[in-house]
Amino acid sequence: MPRVPVENNDRMSLRIAAEEKSLLVRAAALEHTNLTEFVIRTAVANAKEVIELSERQELSDRDSLQVMDLLENPPEPNEKLMAAAFAMPKAP
Repeated sequence: MPRVPVENNDRMSLRIAAEEKSLLVRAAALEHTNLTEFVIRTAVANAKEVIELSERQELSDRDSLQVMDLLENPPEPNEKLMAAAFAMPKAP
């Protein structure tokens, strides 16, 4: 039976294998914290890392130099770029 979404619900339910839960409980105990705090801290840190890696683009030295050169010496706009610029709505 589908559940009705609840607004502002700070709870989250997870299904987890017994072996995995035992592993998490053991790790939490080794860090002298409870299971909830351990899982939240670990998951949030991992989520931040995943987001940072997906939002950041690292360039090689060659690519960095090429980007800097293009910023300092931009090419002349071509017809397609000019057409796009003129097609943009005018600011009020």
